[in-house]
Amino acid sequence: MPAITIEQHRVSTQNGTLFAQCWTPPRQTGVPIILLHDSLGCVALWRDFPGQLASATGRCVIAYDRMGFGQSSSRADRLASDFVEREVCTDFETIRQYFDVSRFVVLGHSVGGGMAICCAATSPQSCEGLITIAAQGYVDRQILDGIRAVETQFAQDGQMQRLEKYHGAKAYWVLRAWVDTWCSDAFKDWNLDAWLPKVRCAFLCLHGDHDEYGSTDHPHHLVSRTQGPANLHILPACGHMPHRQHPSTVLKLIRGFLECQQAGR
Repeated sequence: MPAITIEQHRVSTQNGTLFAQCWTPPRQTGVPIILLHDSLGCVALWRDFPGQLASATGRCVIAYDRMGFGQSSSRADRLASDFVEREVCTDFETIRQYFDVSRFVVLGHSVGGGMAICCAATSPQSCEGLITIAAQGYVDRQILDGIRAVETQFAQDGQMQRLEKYHGAKAYWVLRAWVDTWCSDAFKDWNLDAWLPKVRCAFLCLHGDHDEYGSTDHPHHLVSRTQGPANLHILPACGHMPHRQHPSTVLKLIRGFLECQQAGR
C-alpha cells in the first residue's frame, strides 16, 4: 500500500514564520483536516496521530505550530485574554490561505478545541465538520488546579527539558503563556457561550471520563449549545489525551463521523 506523503512548510508572515506539516494519502477523499494543538503542544507532540488520521480517513491532514510554539518563530508578548478567539483571524487564517483551503474539517485538542469551535462558528459556509478532543468551554476550579499542579512539576530540576525538547528556547514562554493566561483575573470569566450557537456544522465531541483539565460537564455544555447535529462520546478510563490513550477508538469514531458527513452531502 502506498505510504503517506509527509511535507514540511515554512510559512512567512508579518510576525515571523509558522511551521506547518501535512500528511497526504495517495488517494484523497474529502476536504483537508486542520489540526489545532493544545496549550503546551506543537506539531511534533501530535506524534503519529496525524499520519494515522490521514490513513484512516483518506484525507490530507494539516498541522501547524502556533506562533511562539514548536518550530514557529518566538514571541515575547503575553497572550491576550481573547487569544482563543483571535486564532481564527491570525495563524489559522494564514495557514488556510497558504494551503489554499477553501473548505475544511477542523480538529482541536484542549484549548485547540476551543479555537476549532471559533473557526467553525466564523466560517459556517466553509467548515464541513468540527471535532474536539478534551476541549474546555469555560474556566473552572478543576482546570486551574490542574494547571497549577503542572506548574509545580515543571519547577522541579530537569523538568523544563521536557518542554525544551519540543519548543527549544521558547519553552519557558510556552509554560508561562499557559499558566499566566488561564490563571489571570482577566481570563476568569472566559467562555465560548457566544460562539457555540454559531456552530451549524456537524460536531463530534470526544472527552475522557478522567480528564485532568475539565470534567465531563464541559463536553455536555458544548454539544448542548451548538446548532448542528452533535455527537458526544465520553471515553472510559481516559484522561486528557484520548488520541494517545485510546488511538484506535478515537480514529474509528472520527472515521465514522466523517463518512456519515460525506454520505449526507
